[in-house]
Amino acid sequence: MTTQKRHIPWYLWPFAAVWKLLAVIVEMTGRLLAMMIGILLMLIGFIVSLTVVGAIVGVPLGIIGFLLFLKGIF
Repeated sequence: MTTQKRHIPWYLWPFAAVWKLLAVIVEMTGRLLAMMIGILLMLIGFIVSLTVVGAIVGVPLGIIGFLLFLKGIF
């Protein structure tokens, strides 16, 4: 089996890095646990983002939780 490396454009690198990190988390923990962690991160992100100052941390935390949940599904 051969693996083919794809070139990632520089402007898409942050998204690809987050996606690869989520893939490693899913591989290490398993799909169900990764989905539960994703839901937990979304809830924590929502609670933290109820304040204006917390939104700086809460919104990205919720997005990462949502992406982790998606990665666990697919």
